[in-house]
Formats: sequence, C-alpha cells, structure tokens
Amino acid sequence: MRALISVVSRFVPRHRLQRFAHLGMQAIAFAYRGDRFTDPIDGRNYRKLLPYGRVRTRENALAPWSMSLERHRAVWVYLKEHSNLFTSPGTMLHMAPEYCFLKRLSSAQGMKVVRGDLNSPWADIHFDVHDIPFEDGHFDVLMANHLMEHVADDASVFREFYRVMKPGGWGIFQVPMDRSNPHTEEDPTVTDPAERERLYWQRDHVRLYGLDYVDRMTAAGFEAEEVDMLSLLGEERYRKYALGEERYLHVVRKPLN
Repeated sequence: MRALISVVSRFVPRHRLQRFAHLGMQAIAFAYRGDRFTDPIDGRNYRKLLPYGRVRTRENALAPWSMSLERHRAVWVYLKEHSNLFTSPGTMLHMAPEYCFLKRLSSAQGMKVVRGDLNSPWADIHFDVHDIPFEDGHFDVLMANHLMEHVADDASVFREFYRVMKPGGWGIFQVPMDRSNPHTEEDPTVTDPAERERLYWQRDHVRLYGLDYVDRMTAAGFEAEEVDMLSLLGEERYRKYALGEERYLHVVRKPLN
C-alpha cells in the first residue's frame, strides 16, 4: 500500500487523482478500524492510518474515509473550536478545495463558500490565483492550504489574497515547511521534476518554505500568527488526531485600518 500511494501521488496530477481516489480509500477503510486514532473531521476511529508522502513518507498520515491528512485535521479542529466560521455569516473563498472539507464547509450556517482553483473538478470557478476575479474586500474568510508552494510568484498571490479579503477578515494558509531552515529555498531556473522533488519535496513544487514564511505573509500587509496546535490541544488530543508534523497553523488577519 505504501508503494502504491507513493507512485500514484507522485505521477498522477492532483486534479485527476481527486476524481477517483476517495472511492478506493473508502473501499478499504473498514480494514483500518480500531481505537488508536480519531479523525476529528468525521469522528471515525482507526487502529492505524495510511502512510503518505513522496520524498518523506509519513506514517499514520491519511485517514481513508475522509481522505484527510495531518494538515486537514489540524485545520478542522481550529475551525470548529477556535474560529467563528460556523457561528458568523459571511463569504469564504476556499482555494484548492479538499475533498474532506467539501460538504462540511458548505454546512457552515450563513457562510457562503466559493471554491476556486485552476483545474480542480470541485471548484465552482476556475482562475489563476495570481489574478483573482473578485472585487476588493469581497471575502470574510480565505483558506488556501498547500497552494503557495505551487505558484510562480507567491508575493503577488499574497497581495491578491489581501486585496480580496475584507478588513477584519482572516484566513489560513498552510504550506510544507522545512523548519530547520531559516530561509525559503527557491530557484526558478530549476525546472527538472526530479530535481524539484529532491529540493522541494515534490515534483510540482517551485519552492520549499523556511522559517521566513510568516515574513512573506506580513510583507503583503497581513497580521500573521503561528498557532501551536500541540499547546492548544494538549499531547493526548494531538496524538489521538494524528497531527504528526502539522504542529503549527498559519493564521492571518487583515487589519481593520
């Protein structure tokens, strides 16, 4: 199973993988039932989760029924317990929409969710994120997880996110991070997929963020915060939800003035 997931995730484009992967995962989910881990997104319990990763394979990463990874489970707990997403009306832009969130975000009372992506079959509207087709200050909430490592000009995209967010709005922008490196690694002359995979952990990544990621968000005007999920949840819940290396959430807010 580990080898199959590695090959499929490495060579099948994400927008094509999204069309069928959940069917295969749900077909085998019963074999993983147990009580060691809980997926907070759907409440299902597992004796173990599936491994996931291309260059860096992570154990107990993928929950087969919801298809959630560590980042999805961490984000979900934050959204449910530490945000106003499910209690306040508004408009949300969900970029690169994930399967595990599709129906659940739409159930947020009074929250109109717009799904955007360049290729995803789950997007309501397709566009290049460097040029978002909405007016200034349109969205109360903006979420884009594991998107920024794919875009050509992340500074431009952050400015677009800032532009379309309402003053007082907030968002979550998760990315793969090498927390041992103070600097983001990127080189636009690196175009070979194998070399990109070696340097940036995936063939379609154009950079690998370091500890300066927060600085890149604040450069666009955001107030940015690293939320420590281990401290927020405690060790028992953190391990129960199999959050792995997804200890820090990157939450941004647009100042009122």
